[in-house]
Amino acid sequence: MIKKRLVLRFPPDLIDQPITYQLVKEYDLMVNILQGTVTPHEEGRLVVEIGGERKAVEKGLAYLSRLGVELQPLARDVHWHPAKCTHCTVCVPLCPTRAFTVSRENMTVSFDKNRCIACELCVRACPYKAIEILF
Repeated sequence: MIKKRLVLRFPPDLIDQPITYQLVKEYDLMVNILQGTVTPHEEGRLVVEIGGERKAVEKGLAYLSRLGVELQPLARDVHWHPAKCTHCTVCVPLCPTRAFTVSRENMTVSFDKNRCIACELCVRACPYKAIEILF
């Protein structure tokens, strides 16, 4: 079983469709909605965790793509503002996935979006508001 955290963006013509229902019924997927926003006649956005057998997840994501749903890994919605960062390193020991690391050579912090799971520990801890979660 695998799990993927994604941001799904729905075009206006799909907002009233039972898409998550289809993921559960037709593809046997677990869909955990973490956050959702629907603006009538504009767009829908869901932050979800989708889980299931690898093939089922792949087929379910292909179904979403065919419908015109934009799929984006959740980590892409985490934004680090290097210009605001003072490299205090508060975020580094808090990060469970080591998305934030520090170079001991020059004592600078760097961020790897691909490692981030958007747990938000860094957002709460950063005294300079250099990290934000964009949903």
